[in-house]
Amino acid sequence: MEDKVMGESTSAQPTDVCRSVAEAGAFAPPAREAVYAAIYGRRDIRHFRPDPVPDALLHRILDAAHHAPSVGFMQPWTFIIVRSLETRRRVKELFERERQAAACYYDEPRRSQYLALKLEGILDAPVNICVTCDPTRGGEVLGRNSMPETDVYSTCLAVENLWLAARAEGLGVGWVSILKTTWLRAILGIPPHVIPVAYLCIGYPERFEPEPLLQRVGWRARLPLESVVCEERWRETEA
Repeated sequence: MEDKVMGESTSAQPTDVCRSVAEAGAFAPPAREAVYAAIYGRRDIRHFRPDPVPDALLHRILDAAHHAPSVGFMQPWTFIIVRSLETRRRVKELFERERQAAACYYDEPRRSQYLALKLEGILDAPVNICVTCDPTRGGEVLGRNSMPETDVYSTCLAVENLWLAARAEGLGVGWVSILKTTWLRAILGIPPHVIPVAYLCIGYPERFEPEPLLQRVGWRARLPLESVVCEERWRETEA
């Protein structure tokens, strides 16, 4: 699968329409509204339909991810496509162990609420992707000497690009964060120096909810914008 996807060079570059938009100044209203629609309509998806994701579509969202900005143009990301049911079952078992362990950090009734939440779609989604970061890629990276962790920050930008492109295509993405990276490395054969940054479940969602799951169930609400914006200097905000 990886060879086929990454080998489809005919669609590896943006279309002529996308290129012309990229070369312009401000986007025309329909294009601008589409960007904001993808941002505000993005959700962390847990419930997927079994429909397969076409190879060409998967290639498009991976290419969008690969066009993310990165410090010193180091492009530290690698995308491991996981379709094998056996591999996904092993990752699901890893998730379940960590989910039970994490429940110990909550008191009732929060613990029961936490355990009742569906926090992954590892077996439901037809495709899983592990996005990794290689801190050694690019050798001496321009602009990274003061903040070496910008390799991980750059990889997160690739994740966001993938997520927004997927949303624009009608695909859902769910980030599974409750995984021990040591064991995930062993399952996926990831070298010790490479960092697993995100494990993503990708497929067609049963639905896109109007608001985030954790907000909908009362776990946590989105903070007001004014509470997270400072002028000139840091000030304490209400979190």
